[in-house]
This record gives sequence, structure tokens and C-alpha cells, in this order.
Amino acid sequence: MASALTLSARSECLIEALPYIQKFRGSTFVIKYGGSAMEDEHQVDRLLRDIVFLEAVGINPVVVHGGGKAISANMREAGLTPQFVNGLRVTDALSVKIVEETLDGEINPGIVASILRHGGHAIGLSGKTVFRSRRLAPVKTSSGLADYGFVGEVSHVSPEAVATAIAGEIMPVISPIGSEAGGQVLNINADVAAAALAAALKAAKLIFVSDVPGIMRDPASPDSLIPSVTAEQTRALIKGKVIAGGMIPKVESAVRALEQGVGKTHLIGGNVAHGLLVEIFSNAGIGTEIVP
Repeated sequence: MASALTLSARSECLIEALPYIQKFRGSTFVIKYGGSAMEDEHQVDRLLRDIVFLEAVGINPVVVHGGGKAISANMREAGLTPQFVNGLRVTDALSVKIVEETLDGEINPGIVASILRHGGHAIGLSGKTVFRSRRLAPVKTSSGLADYGFVGEVSHVSPEAVATAIAGEIMPVISPIGSEAGGQVLNINADVAAAALAAALKAAKLIFVSDVPGIMRDPASPDSLIPSVTAEQTRALIKGKVIAGGMIPKVESAVRALEQGVGKTHLIGGNVAHGLLVEIFSNAGIGTEIVP
């Protein structure tokens, strides 16, 4: 594909990227990715190569990954049926062990290995060493009171191991699990975990990479992408049901991160070739940015 570009077009891309590289050199970006963006090995490999590019130009990427489909597959192999309430996985004692084994034992080391293969420097960190969490309270549903089980929200972030890795120019790769005061592991929504970590690090950017290209006025119309919104405007979009379903916790996490000192948040689709680099290093971008 690169051969189809003229030399002038290639050089213009580099020159357009230059001021962004200069501006963000030394900055920390927290990048969360999940959903179907993690299911295509080619897309995952391409994204991780782009993240290594960020590292190579002096940006400090911090990766928080999901893994929902792999967890569901492993649960089914164990004879368990995945259940969700309000988009969150109901997690019993056996399920939370599968969650931990899948995230920390399979997905996390696989991401680290891919980053190393592309010439990057990375270390895997279990979220239970980073996120202190507390269990979510049961919620009312149409069929009665539903207990999430071993599902938590972030009550405190301990960013020391992450900061140490960044200082050593090593990319931290973190799983979305936390631990209670007594040590019990809890499953945490990866969007929520990434936003809490970005706030604790006062990251310059929080970037959500998923199967959703951004905030859409009409999900059925690709031309309805909203390129930029303020935190206040997102509240109106939620009220008007333009932002709905699984996008609500993602956007609300992004807004909370902005309120706690993160510079800017981005929502981009993982199926766009080198979309991460286009979003960061070009004037137009490809997704939705949320600004304070």
C-alpha cells in the first residue's frame, strides 16, 4: 500500500506528524483496547506495532487490555454459561478464577510477547497489583435483584509499578482486575480501569480502541461520526440517547478522567489501518475526541 503513495505524499505525512511528535514527546498515553478489536490477530498485531511506534518517538504508552470473548470461551469450556447484567459480567467464585487465568495467564503475556517481537520494551503487570477495588452493589432488574458477584469498581490506584516501568522506558501492559482489602480478586470493567489509571498518572491522553469508530449520531450511518465533543456535550448526548448502551460507561469513564486531570480522551475503531497513528499524528484524525 505504501508503494501506491508518491514520495511527496509520504514526506507530507511525516511533516504533518512532526509537530505532534514534538508536542507529545515525554508524555504518557493510556491506551485501552478490547472488544472485537482484539479478536482479529492481524488487527491486534498492527495496533501493537503502532504502539511500539509511539514508544520509538518518545511517547510513553501504557496499555490496559480487555479479553471478554476469550473469557467467555474459557467459561464455556468449563461448563459455565456467561451472564451479563447492564453490560457487566456476572462473576461467581469459579468464574473469577477463569477471568484471572485468562487475563493474566494468556492475554497479557501474549501482548507483551508481540510488543517485544516488534522491537518494543514491555512488562506485564496484573491489575491486582495496581487497582484496589470494592464490590459493586446488587442492582434491581426486571426479574428482581441481581448480584454481580466478584465484580468491582476501582477504589484506589497504586501506580508505583507503572511509574517505575515508564521511568525505565518500559511499556506497562495491565490486566483489568483488582483486589479487595483482603486480597480477593475482582473483575473490573476495562474502560473503568483504564480511566482510573490515566487519572492517577495524569496522562496527556486516554485512548479507547474498540470495535466502535467513535460517537455516532446514527450507528447505521458511517457519515454521522462526531469528530469532537466537550465533556458537557456528552451529557446532553446521553440524555438524548445518541450515546446509548455500552457506549455510556465508556464515555462516562472518559469524562471522569478529564475531570481528574487527563488532557484529552479519544474513541477510535480498531479496524482502521493505523488508525491510532492517524488519530494522534494528523490534523483530521479518524475517531471522536472528548475535550474538557
